[in-house]
Amino acid sequence: MADRPVRLGWGTWKLLCVPAVLAVLAGCGDDVGTRPGSGSPPAAPSSPAGRGDAALTIVVDDGKGAVTRWTLTCDPAGGDHPDPAEACRVLRRKGPNALSPVPEGRFCTQVFGGPAVATVTGTWRGRAVNSHFDLRNGCEIARWKALTGLLPAATA
Repeated sequence: MADRPVRLGWGTWKLLCVPAVLAVLAGCGDDVGTRPGSGSPPAAPSSPAGRGDAALTIVVDDGKGAVTRWTLTCDPAGGDHPDPAEACRVLRRKGPNALSPVPEGRFCTQVFGGPAVATVTGTWRGRAVNSHFDLRNGCEIARWKALTGLLPAATA
């Protein structure tokens, strides 16, 4: 008896594909990079200022010729960031992995949010930080928007 190809009806395809698509989409929420073990930078020696401290430099290039550089400290909030108290609130709200990259293998929508890029370097909660931000896909856009207040609002 010869092997014949199996033909699947529309109902079977829905049963097989819809859960897979939903699983992929669930990975594109605004919690991008906030899960433990998501590629966060290695721990640095603790800072004497306290557990919730930050000593960060934020550099934002709007992609149109304007580059802005700010410093930020938290606990107490300070530096030349336009709103250090809000920036520190955003970091605390997002948790210890707030500045982690998008996890490897994450499926992201292929949309372009604009030419802006940013880097955040220094220390956050006793951990060395060297984070890069851009707007090249849906995951990166969500990551940037989740840190609005630390970073300027994303605009195309």
